[in-house]
Amino acid sequence: MVYLEDGDVAELTLDGYRITLADGTPVERPVNISSLSADAVELGKYRHYMQKEIFEQPQALGNTLEIIAGGGGISPQLFGADAVGLFGATRRVLILACGTSYHAGLVARYWIEAVAKLQCTVEIASEYRYRESVPDPDTLVVVISQSGETADTLAALKFAKGLGMTKTLAICNVPESAIVRETALRFVTRAGPEIGVASTKAFTTQLAALALLTLALAKVNGRLSEQAEAEHLTQLRHLPVAVAKVVELEPEIERWAQRFANKQHALFLGRGMHYPIALEGALKLKEISYIHAEAYPAGELKHGPLALVDKDMPVISVAPNDSLLEKLKSNLQEVKARGGELYVFADAGSEIPESEGVHILHLPEHYGMLSPILHVIPLQLLSYHAALVKGTDVDKPRNLAKSVTVE
Repeated sequence: MVYLEDGDVAELTLDGYRITLADGTPVERPVNISSLSADAVELGKYRHYMQKEIFEQPQALGNTLEIIAGGGGISPQLFGADAVGLFGATRRVLILACGTSYHAGLVARYWIEAVAKLQCTVEIASEYRYRESVPDPDTLVVVISQSGETADTLAALKFAKGLGMTKTLAICNVPESAIVRETALRFVTRAGPEIGVASTKAFTTQLAALALLTLALAKVNGRLSEQAEAEHLTQLRHLPVAVAKVVELEPEIERWAQRFANKQHALFLGRGMHYPIALEGALKLKEISYIHAEAYPAGELKHGPLALVDKDMPVISVAPNDSLLEKLKSNLQEVKARGGELYVFADAGSEIPESEGVHILHLPEHYGMLSPILHVIPLQLLSYHAALVKGTDVDKPRNLAKSVTVE
C-alpha cells in the first residue's frame, strides 16, 4: 500500500502508478507491506463478525498489553521517544473523539483525574472545532479513533494544533493512518481488523491503552507509588483472563435478549465511570437492533427519565461493587416501584437480590479501575443477541459506515 499525502495526485496505469503534487511535480511515497493475514478476516465458527470480534477481546487485549507482559514497570516511552518530556510538561488533558471512541474518552477522564490528578476534558470532535475555546499550550491533546481516518476527529486535531496545542497523542488501531501521522506521540492498539460496523474489540483495546496512558502520566508527574504501579500492572496482565470469563456468560445473556425482541425502547443506567459504559450499551443496542435506547446517570432518574418507566420500558443497569453501589440500589428501587423491569449486570458480592421483575447477572469478579472494560462486554452480547432475534443485519446496520470519513 502507498499512502497519499494531502494534495497528492495519483495516476494509475496498466504498468504502474505515478504520484505528483497538485502542480505536477513528481514525488515518491513509501510502499508499506501489510501484515494482515487471511485468517484475521475469516468468520470461522462464528455466525457474524461482531460475534467473532466480541470473542476475540481476550486475545486483542492480550496483544495490546503484551508490551507490559514482562518485568519492569510502566514506561512513558510506550507512547513515543518524546513522551517523558511532553508528559512532564502536561498540566491538563483534552480528549477529542466521536461515537464509541468518545465513550472511551469519557471513561478515561475518570481515570486521569483520579490517578494522574490532571484536569481532563472530553469533547465530541465535530463540536469542538466549531466553537471558540481557550487554548492552553500545556495541554496534552489526545485523539482517539478506530480507523485513524475519522474526518471530524482529524479536523479537530488540526484545529487544536492551529491554536498552538502541539503536545498531541493518537490512540488508534491502524498504524499508517492519517491521525497517527499527524501527532507527536502515538499508541497503536493491536485489536486486529474489526469488520463489524458496531465497534467491540477496538473499544476495549482503546480503554486498555487509555489505562496505560493514565499510569504513564501519573508516573512522570510523581503521582504513582511503586506499590500502586505494581498493583495496576498485575490487574492489567490478568485482564485478558478476566474478560474471557465474562464472555462465557453468553448463554444467559442470550436468554435475556429474547425478551427484547418486541420492545421499542430501553433505558440504560450507570454511575461514575460506568455511566459512559451505559452510554456505549445504549449505542450498541441502537446501532444493530434499531431499538431506541437512552442512557442516563442513575442519579438523574428523578430529573425526567423516571416519567418513561413502565412495564414496557426495560431498564438495564451497570452495577459494579464499588463505592456508588448503595446509591445505585436506591435508584433501582425507584424503577421497581414504578413497575419497570430491571436487568442488572452486577459483580460478585453486590448483594442485589433477584425478585419479580428484577433479573440479576453476576460477573465473575470486581475489577476496580478496569471494571468498565469487563462490564461493557455483556452489553455488547445483549445487543448482538437482541439483533439476532429481530433479524437485523448485525455486521452492516442500515445507514452506517465503519469509517466515517466525511463530516
